[in-house]
Amino acid sequence: MQQLTIHSAMFVTPPGQPDIGYTPDHETYLARVRRRQETEALEKTLPEGFPPKLESELVWDGNDLAEHYDWDYKLTEEDLAEIEGALEHFKNLNQPLGYVNQETFPLPSLHETLRGISKEIHTGHGFKVIRGVPVTKHTREENIIIYAGIASHIAPIRGRQDHQHDGKPADVVLAHIKDLTANVDASSIGAPAYTAEKQVFHTDVGDIIALFALGEAAEGGQSYLSSSWKVYNELAALRPDLIRTLAEPWPYDEFGKADKPYTSRPLLYHQPATETDPERLIIQYARRHFTGYWGLPRSAGIPPITEAQAEALDALHFTAEKYAVALDFRQGDIQFVNNLSIFHARAGFRDSAEKQRHLVRLWLRDPERAWKTPDALQSRWDRLYEGVTPEKSVFPLEPRIRSPSKGETMTGGPAQASATY
Repeated sequence: MQQLTIHSAMFVTPPGQPDIGYTPDHETYLARVRRRQETEALEKTLPEGFPPKLESELVWDGNDLAEHYDWDYKLTEEDLAEIEGALEHFKNLNQPLGYVNQETFPLPSLHETLRGISKEIHTGHGFKVIRGVPVTKHTREENIIIYAGIASHIAPIRGRQDHQHDGKPADVVLAHIKDLTANVDASSIGAPAYTAEKQVFHTDVGDIIALFALGEAAEGGQSYLSSSWKVYNELAALRPDLIRTLAEPWPYDEFGKADKPYTSRPLLYHQPATETDPERLIIQYARRHFTGYWGLPRSAGIPPITEAQAEALDALHFTAEKYAVALDFRQGDIQFVNNLSIFHARAGFRDSAEKQRHLVRLWLRDPERAWKTPDALQSRWDRLYEGVTPEKSVFPLEPRIRSPSKGETMTGGPAQASATY
C-alpha cells in the first residue's frame, strides 16, 4: 500500500488504491497512459447519445481567449456612487446581512449590467470579473454587504457552505479562503482553501461561484479557469474511453460520515437539447474526494478508485491546464464563474506581513437562468439551497475552517466531515 507523508503524519491509503495523490504528477500520468494502452482493450466509442463535439461560446481556449473576449467589467464612477448609496440604504434598514437582496441593496442603473453578466455566465463564456470595489474605504462588514448586494443582482439565491457556526446550527452562506496554516494544526485542514499551496483543477458545488478579493498575496495566487466543454471535446476526440469512465459511477469519499461513508455517482452528465434548453454538459468533481488531502486522507473501508479513474482524474487536470486562462486576483475584484461549465484552480502563493491573499466566497443560483440540475446531483443541490432563509443566514466576518473541510478537531478528535458542501 502507498503511504503519504503529510506534515509528519503518516496515512495509509486503502488497499488497491492506485498510485495517485492530490497533486498530479505528469510522469506518473504518462506512465499510466502507456500501461493502460498497452495492456487493456480501451473503448473506441462514446457513451450512447454523447456528442462527438460541443459547439458553444462556452467552448474556449484560454491561450487566445483575450483576443476575442474581454472578461473585465470596470466599475464606473456612476456605478460606485450607486453602490455607495445602496450601502447606506441597507445600513439604514438596520437588518442582518441575510436580508441583503435586490430590494434592500437597490442598484437601479447598474442592475441591467449585472443581469447581462448573469446571461454571459450562463450562456456566454461562463465567467466575468467585476473590478474596482474600493475595499480599503470600507469596514469588513461593509465590504461584505457590498459584495452580497452586487451578487444578488446577478444571482439572488445564496447557498449554505456550512451547517454550523460557533458550534450551533446555522446556515453559513459566506466562506473565507485564506492561508490559515500558521494558526491551526495541519491535521485540522482537509481542503487547500486554507493553505498557500497550489490548488488543482476542480469544481465546487452549486451553479455559480463568486469570489471577492479583500486582499492580494505578496507573490503568486493567480486564478486559473478552464472550459470543461473544451476539455470534453479533446477527450471525446482522443480518448472516448475516458468519457465512458467519467460517465460511470465513482466512489465519492464522504470523509467519515457515519451513515454514508461514501456515495456513488458519475462525474460527467450529458443533457440533450429540449424544446426549452440547449444541449448541455456538466462535469462536477473535486479531486481531493478521491485522493484525500492533508488531514482528510482517503478513507479506509471504502472502494478504491480504479486505474481508469485515476487516469481520468489526471486527464481532466492536465487537459484543463493546457487550455486555461490565468487571471490575477487584485484587491477589489469579484470573479463570477459558471461552476457547471468551468474548472478552476489556483497557483501557490506567498503572503507577507503587509500583503495577504484573502478571498470570500458565495455559492449562488439565478432561478431565471439556472441550468437543470442532474438527478444524481439533486440531493447535493438541495442541501446547498433548500431552506436557506434571511433570518438563518450567517456571514462570518473572520476566517475559519468550515466543518465539512476539517480533518480533526482542535482537540484531536475525529470530525464528522462530509462532502456535502
